[in-house]
Amino acid sequence: MHSHYSRHIFVAAIALLLARIPVGLTEARHFVARPANNLALTPPMGWNSWNHFACNVSASLIESEADAMVASGMRAAGYRYVVIDDCWQVGRDENGNILADPQRFPQGIKAVADYVHARGLKFGIYSDVGDHTCQGRPGSRGHEYQDALQYARWGVDYLKYDWCDSGGLDARSAYATMSDALRATGRPIVFSICNWGLYQPWLWGAQAGGNLWRTTQDIWDHWLGTRGFSLGVLDILDEQAGLASYAGPGHWNDPDMLEVGNGGMTEAQYRAQFSLWAVLAAPLIAGNDLSRMSPAIRAILTNREVIAVDQDSLGMEGRRVWKEGDAEIWVKPLMQGAEAVVLLNRGDRPLRIRLDWSMLGLPGYLPLEFRDLWRHEELPVARHSLTLQVPPTAVTMLRETPVQPSG
Repeated sequence: MHSHYSRHIFVAAIALLLARIPVGLTEARHFVARPANNLALTPPMGWNSWNHFACNVSASLIESEADAMVASGMRAAGYRYVVIDDCWQVGRDENGNILADPQRFPQGIKAVADYVHARGLKFGIYSDVGDHTCQGRPGSRGHEYQDALQYARWGVDYLKYDWCDSGGLDARSAYATMSDALRATGRPIVFSICNWGLYQPWLWGAQAGGNLWRTTQDIWDHWLGTRGFSLGVLDILDEQAGLASYAGPGHWNDPDMLEVGNGGMTEAQYRAQFSLWAVLAAPLIAGNDLSRMSPAIRAILTNREVIAVDQDSLGMEGRRVWKEGDAEIWVKPLMQGAEAVVLLNRGDRPLRIRLDWSMLGLPGYLPLEFRDLWRHEELPVARHSLTLQVPPTAVTMLRETPVQPSG
């Protein structure tokens, strides 16, 4: 993730140019796929410190965000993981044990994990495959089993594992090593592979023991366009097309965290990101300050009907079924024959977008019921097609179900 650590930016940029090929093809016959750990059977939901707070993490911050996750209704809506990202660690002791910053975490990490657990939540932490993290803190190279055991002792439930300072490492093998180390602790720990989509992790992430893997460079709080190593929401969305077949219960494509509420986009654009991530069966990891969010942002993050699409137990990622100019349609199959549909207007003018039943793989004569998941209202039963006007840089999100015959 966040390779804002300057000495890695150039290396990462070159790697992106060179690394759009599967990793370790010549070693494929020697690699043993790891069995599933039966975790993250639906996409993980939670909060991570990086997008809003970057390196400014502390015990008091993490505890206040955990309190806010409960008080805001987010825990009740399904959010569980409270994850400290980079900068919590400062060194190792004489035995090589990883050390938390004593000023920022005066009672240690276990005390923070205990606080999070006492609120009915789960606790996550961050490390890196290399000698150093993206912010120059100690990484886990050569300490994988030692660090995993320490995390288990602390009560960690989720590990985000980054890719900075990774020179000389084979990605699949490096992630498999930490996966093995986590498994050896005996504690169930969700494993988040964060190598920015390099070496096509969707091809090997599950084999390496990952529960989710980043598919792209970092996100930034912007609708469209790049900033250094970071991509806007639509830039990331475009890179998800074609990846749906690699996702499923226990192993998810991760288009990076939610920017909802961080201030760089409009409410409509934040609703769009939340809707699109839900239709992608993406992890829903909030990245805002939960203790200071507006009612409108809280309403986005706790929309139960949109969350239900993301968490649908069928576990299928949505696909883009149509695109013309600034208009797109994404469709996600759901349990019991239903489907979620997102009509996306990427542009700056209102668009009328037509959903044809052929895009859903359904015959035109079939009557369909639609529910608008943001307006929370039913639309009239339709046949053949449905045309709706979608505002600029916004979505309309629908749940479609075939009309049940009466009697």
